[in-house]
Amino acid sequence: MGRSYQVRVWKIEPRKNSKGKVTSYRLRWEVERKRYSRQFKTEALADSFRAELLTAARNGEAFDTETGLPESRSRADNDMPWFVFACEYVDMKWPDASPKYRKSLAEFLMTITVALLDSPKEIDGKALRKALRVAFNPRTRDEPHPPQVADALKFAARSTTRVSALADPEILRKLLQKLDLNIDGSRASNNTVRLRRVTLNSALEYAIERELLTTNPLKTLKTKKRKSSIQEIDPAAVVNPMQARMLLAAVGTLGKQGPPLVAFFALMYYAGLRPEEAANVKKGNLALPEEGWGDIHLEKARPEVAGEWTDSGEASAEGPLKHRDDNIGRSVPCPPALTEILHTHLTQFGTARDGRLFRGARDGGRVGSTTYGRVWAAARAKVFTPEVAAGPLAKRPYDLRHAAVSTWLKGAGAGEAPRVAKWAGHSLSVLLRVYAKCLDGGERAAREGVAKAFEVW
Repeated sequence: MGRSYQVRVWKIEPRKNSKGKVTSYRLRWEVERKRYSRQFKTEALADSFRAELLTAARNGEAFDTETGLPESRSRADNDMPWFVFACEYVDMKWPDASPKYRKSLAEFLMTITVALLDSPKEIDGKALRKALRVAFNPRTRDEPHPPQVADALKFAARSTTRVSALADPEILRKLLQKLDLNIDGSRASNNTVRLRRVTLNSALEYAIERELLTTNPLKTLKTKKRKSSIQEIDPAAVVNPMQARMLLAAVGTLGKQGPPLVAFFALMYYAGLRPEEAANVKKGNLALPEEGWGDIHLEKARPEVAGEWTDSGEASAEGPLKHRDDNIGRSVPCPPALTEILHTHLTQFGTARDGRLFRGARDGGRVGSTTYGRVWAAARAKVFTPEVAAGPLAKRPYDLRHAAVSTWLKGAGAGEAPRVAKWAGHSLSVLLRVYAKCLDGGERAAREGVAKAFEVW
């Protein structure tokens, strides 16, 4: 193996296809008059590698004439900056991930990457986070970027800690401390920290697979464990049947936007649907008699997510139900009150072209959370006193689902918990730990029952 100090590095060359679109970036350099080249998907990655070669040459480091790389790089050819590795990790996860998970993964990796920067104060934090969201999305990474974003990507590519450095307990411990904090320095919630650490752990396991690490350093690091708690439903947020009926009635009186959404909220309350499930209910999913009990056969969901995270590029594209494989649906009973509401909705408002019961007012797409959130807030203000409206009772439309499952459990009895879990689309353990909550006002009734039991004796 020869060594040489005669190194020359050329500028980065954009490579274009027949239509004139840049498809990659080539870097050429020579060692001892022998030429080498590498191609990169993004200019930031090419610029990072070019900077590494120039730094090694300026520092008087010898280059390997066989590989064309600095000796230090040649010895650790499998090592790479965290940013470069994180992009590869995203590319590996992307094909099998849902749009919402892709977005969440990008957010968690953004937090980890910022924490691993050598000198984060050298660049505007807002611009850096925007650039990282772009980088952690294969659909947007290679698109032309504004100068500020492009500069931030180059900075991230050359300024993040190398993956191998995470084997150092002190570096990893400092990283975990930073993951405990929000952008403003406040302490993040336990669940947020848990999800960040889960993402980091999964990435480190992939680093082992890529032979960038030999073991997962998280498994041997001794740190103070934060207690993880299940996010239980606040009983104070769950409406009772009378309150729910009053809220649905109020929605029907709110201008043009309210009446078409009565059935939307009713599906969440009477059938326990998630917003993304209710948004995608089609006429063909309904098996309704003229009156009485019917059935709703859910097939797909339509989560609210930007088109940049979906395979089709369509915003809020149709996808599988939560916790289920594609084309695996579930059936939910439709109580008589909901049957009546759905018939009324179909008569008054019909359906979208694809059969969906609900559609956006402008483009006929998914009804947006901004729209139904605004209507729900107005309904609460109309039904509740200012003091109650300021509290947690039915604060979010999602609280209607919590009320539905709680009502199912109370009405069907504890012995039917497995059936209720099936209706809700949850495991039995999650149902009993998270959703088995008292309805609003149930505490008083329970205490009265206990008092009567004591009086019997």
